[in-house]
Amino acid sequence: MKVPLSWLGEFVELSPGTTPHDVMADLVRVGIEEEAAIGGEIQGPIVVGQVLEFVEEPQSNGKTIRWCQVKTGNGEADVRGIVCGARNFEVGDKVVVTLPGSTLPGGFQISARKTYGHVSDGMIASARELGLGDDHDGILRLVTLGLDPELGTDALELLGLNESAAEVNVTPDRGYCFSIRGIAREYSHATGKPFTDPVSLVEPKAGAGFSLSVTDSAPIHGTPGCNRFVLLAVEGIDATAPTPSWMATRLKLAGMRSISIAVDITNYVMLELGQPLHAYDLDKLDGGITVRRAQSGEKIVTLDDKERQLDAEDLLICDDSGPIGIAGVMGGARTEVSDSTTRVLLEAAIFDPISIARSARRHKLPSEASKRYERGVDSQVSAFAAARAAQLLQELAGGTIGTLGSDWSEQSDRAAIEMPLDFPSQLVGFEFSKQQVLDSLELIGCSVEAEGEVLKVTPPTWRPDLNHKTDLAEEVARLVGYEHIPSTIPVAPPGRGLTRTQKLRRNVLSTLTGAGFVEVLNYPFLSNEQNVWFSSDKAILLENPLQGEFPELRQDLLPGLIQAAARNVSRGHVDLALIEEGSVFRSAPGAPVLTLPIGNQRPSPADLEKLDASIPRQPRHLAGVLVGDWTPQAPGSKPVPAGLSQAIAATQLVAGVTGAQLELHQTEVQGLHPGRSAQLVVSGEVVGFVGELHPEIAEQSHLSGRVSVFEVDLTRLFDLAPEITTASELSVMPVATQDLSLVVSTDLPAAQLQRVLSEAAGELLESIRLVDDYRGAGLEEGKKSLTFALVFRAKDRTLTQAEATAAKEQAVSAAAEKFGAELRA
Repeated sequence: MKVPLSWLGEFVELSPGTTPHDVMADLVRVGIEEEAAIGGEIQGPIVVGQVLEFVEEPQSNGKTIRWCQVKTGNGEADVRGIVCGARNFEVGDKVVVTLPGSTLPGGFQISARKTYGHVSDGMIASARELGLGDDHDGILRLVTLGLDPELGTDALELLGLNESAAEVNVTPDRGYCFSIRGIAREYSHATGKPFTDPVSLVEPKAGAGFSLSVTDSAPIHGTPGCNRFVLLAVEGIDATAPTPSWMATRLKLAGMRSISIAVDITNYVMLELGQPLHAYDLDKLDGGITVRRAQSGEKIVTLDDKERQLDAEDLLICDDSGPIGIAGVMGGARTEVSDSTTRVLLEAAIFDPISIARSARRHKLPSEASKRYERGVDSQVSAFAAARAAQLLQELAGGTIGTLGSDWSEQSDRAAIEMPLDFPSQLVGFEFSKQQVLDSLELIGCSVEAEGEVLKVTPPTWRPDLNHKTDLAEEVARLVGYEHIPSTIPVAPPGRGLTRTQKLRRNVLSTLTGAGFVEVLNYPFLSNEQNVWFSSDKAILLENPLQGEFPELRQDLLPGLIQAAARNVSRGHVDLALIEEGSVFRSAPGAPVLTLPIGNQRPSPADLEKLDASIPRQPRHLAGVLVGDWTPQAPGSKPVPAGLSQAIAATQLVAGVTGAQLELHQTEVQGLHPGRSAQLVVSGEVVGFVGELHPEIAEQSHLSGRVSVFEVDLTRLFDLAPEITTASELSVMPVATQDLSLVVSTDLPAAQLQRVLSEAAGELLESIRLVDDYRGAGLEEGKKSLTFALVFRAKDRTLTQAEATAAKEQAVSAAAEKFGAELRA
């Protein structure tokens, strides 16, 4: 919210010399954040001058300039020669003259300079050059503003160009601060300076006789879309009347451009009182006005000349011919006020914030009006705002306030909030006195009744954000002063720290990054084509995606990692080992909840159960992609490609951190090369996969060569891993090693054979590791040779080779009995 200081000073006392920074420093004390100081760009000397004479001089470039003699004071030396390209003025016109040494908006400095064969001693300014509007067709003639000042008058003060403003950030719960009225009230709270409510300066005007109907066939969450609607007619206006410079300047400082007198007045009143207004050309209306929800197939052309398809949830303003506006968002072009308008109908209404917010977002039409309606508007200010706008139309556009209008209301009194007197002290941790609590609540406009140690507090109509005793406690703390609240450093309870899952996640990531992987973070949004690379399940579709080409939540991490790898390769980083840890999103077991509970009511247990069941499952996954070389070429050594062995080793590292026994079951995995893929199995459950990326996906992603990938369901892996991992005892006894090659069927997973050998070899076996998988010459069709390295050790003695051989033979017998394994000669 941008607050012109002169405007603010009309309703709250400002000390002489107050700057925007002073105002912002005071507002910070009551919780309003400062943003920036605005204004002060224009510097004089800029004065009022009068054109004494001019000579038109055609130029070789086809342009005709005027060599003017302009008087800027009452002395003979105050006549200056100025070159001007505009032709909309006559001899005798009073104009704004920027003299050498002055500065215009944008840092444009004025100096005497030679141009078109003359030395121009200054410049005659247009409205746009002065920052008063967008008109740059000609110079600004003061007579068009109804001004006839003396020559040499300071134009900065005359036109309000020396104004400045303070810009503050208004939080969503403080919608009343989107007005000069609200900021002035807060400034009064901060400084103790007297505040005059601008509403108290307006006498409401009651109109009658205009047909008005308000119906709502589909209220959102049971809340009607409109509870107050005021109409007031003003006749005989001059729609071409100029907007006064003081109003145009204030609007500009507040961030709005001057458009026309009628529109400027509605915007001015909105900024002043916080009530959005709309002006209809009364002669363009067909019959009366109806407020209702949109019907199927309805369309409207809005003020920006765009045709919009309406939704059944949109609240509309209609006449007998159809929609003339989307309530609280934007009016329709058909009833727009134009230069020929002589009668206007002013609208001031109170709409449901949720309904307005949804319509504004649905049609992508954020506006100053919707911004205020979304945050809540004072429910009792509508009639005053309409009367204030009518008064300004009468004063500035020559109109007459008529008796035609309407005033409809279905508003109810706000319920009182009960709050124990000591509740703010208990909540904030600072002892507030009874008087501080009462004074603070009354200062913000609350009606307070004390019944013993309990207060019954009725919030003011301009504070729809006050709905609970905690809101009231916050106001007490804010107004007494946040600086009085002591700073206390919380002490962490003993015996607590990271959870087991948090520790495992950190250990897994630190292990892999220590092994040479680089952790990245990707957006969780994918296209439909990417989401089915590795999963056939139905993906979760976003209602309002950030990018239309990525409308789904990811089911796997790999598509995003592959996209990141492709982006790096395209920029010259061809050797990559990337990992990502994060959530994936799987369809919920329960039915989707299409209607949310009312925001200010606690959902029932049944509603909560349905909501929980509708939330997508979000397990944590870990994925990796390897491209290019694992070890680059160096003098005396060849490069080592990053391939399947590194991907498998990474999954084994992950399992090792958790203490889980990982097995690889070779099988076809969706999205991977049919012959180079495997499932990751722990305790008989699949927890992920590893392999080479399918060549078609690699080519589609512009990745050349073999691309190795893996993905692990960390949530499931941690659940299956042992709670406590016991470190092996260090032994001083020597080991006995044996190698074992067995011929088995190619369909037999090596992990199953290894598990049987490990169990049968007994307690002397310390470790077993697969070192070779041979398939080829010398073996029958459908057979493979698996070679294992076995390490035997006894805890209490030196183990003999005979003992080791006996243990190995036990293992071979078990493998032969279970799988028909044969020793390879």
